[in-house]
Amino acid sequence: MGSNNPDSSPDSPPDSSSPLITLTNPHPSELPKIFTLSHPKWGPALTLQDYLDREAYLTTVPLSKNGGITHWLLTLSSPPSPSGERPILASCESIKKRAFYTTPSGSVREGVAHGIASVFTDPEYRGRGYASRMMSDLGQRLKTWQDGGEDRPVVFSVLYSDIGKGFYAKHGWAPFRSSHISWTPSSAAESPRGKGVKTIGYHELAELCAVDERLLKERLAGLAKEDGGKKRHVALAPELDQLLWHLMREDFMTKHIFGRTPEVRGAVAGEKGRRVWAVWTRGYYGGLGKTEGNTLHVLRVVVEDEENTAEEELVEGFKAIVGIARAEADEWRSHDVQMWNPTGLVRGLVEKIGVEYEFVERDKESIASLMWYGEEEGEEVDWVANEKYAWC
Repeated sequence: MGSNNPDSSPDSPPDSSSPLITLTNPHPSELPKIFTLSHPKWGPALTLQDYLDREAYLTTVPLSKNGGITHWLLTLSSPPSPSGERPILASCESIKKRAFYTTPSGSVREGVAHGIASVFTDPEYRGRGYASRMMSDLGQRLKTWQDGGEDRPVVFSVLYSDIGKGFYAKHGWAPFRSSHISWTPSSAAESPRGKGVKTIGYHELAELCAVDERLLKERLAGLAKEDGGKKRHVALAPELDQLLWHLMREDFMTKHIFGRTPEVRGAVAGEKGRRVWAVWTRGYYGGLGKTEGNTLHVLRVVVEDEENTAEEELVEGFKAIVGIARAEADEWRSHDVQMWNPTGLVRGLVEKIGVEYEFVERDKESIASLMWYGEEEGEEVDWVANEKYAWC
């Protein structure tokens, strides 16, 4: 096999800039090897076989099924051996998502966004520029991948960096605000449920998501009106399928770790029209042996009518919701409760409920990053609702 790296052996993959290297889609038979490589990093709470089963299962759930997820592989354009086995130089995946964005005229339109996840390089091949080559190629490929034409164009892609801001920024994904509120778990006895507060399960989600989408579009339109269309205000749709992706992933994890699945997926307070609610999911990277790797993540916080709801009512309802979340975190062996990038209103509620918290500005892990595919280069982009539900 030829190589443009004079220091490589005949059996060594070529330099990352070589035309012999290509970004393609792996064959189904290659996926188990890709997942086996990443298991120590992202699957330590599961056995290897359970991790392989989870990754296969996640191709069948809402958002991912029917071609919603695409696996990507950086490898050689021609197999190096008669067996046809290709080296896995680097790999990742992208998930097609609905997105909203504002136009210069101030209207709100719907487009396609891609969420990039599981960026991984085989340790054997690290330090040779393969991840850089993959991300450079992928950023351009996603501009038209699963494009819906004029009615639903691809408008941006997002990822969440665990290696700081520099690497992905160099390849076109600009870092955005990455902060969170953290609460410690608390027993149910220490966090009594307030009046008029109900828990959220699967059956309540569809109505809440529909309301959330409507309110988010109204918010985007209002922001565009305020700045006269100067910025592109964008958001990933907090749709039902997006939340189900998180919750069904959670179900797989809790079933294998605890032998059961949660019933409480969030909480809502207040009368319809003046509600505040939060939806959450439990993430496990440490399992039962290392709870520091486990977090109850608040996916989304919604205040239905902040202008016409009394502050006292909002504070009381939000305090009860946080109490339920902390009790759930305690029951399900979570190290903490995290709520990403709260709005000014929600940050105010956090300070008024009288529950001790920590505010964290992340600079290394889960750095929200976005590549804009707009028509005009250099357009200023405002990522609205940059919360955990958008993560993948």
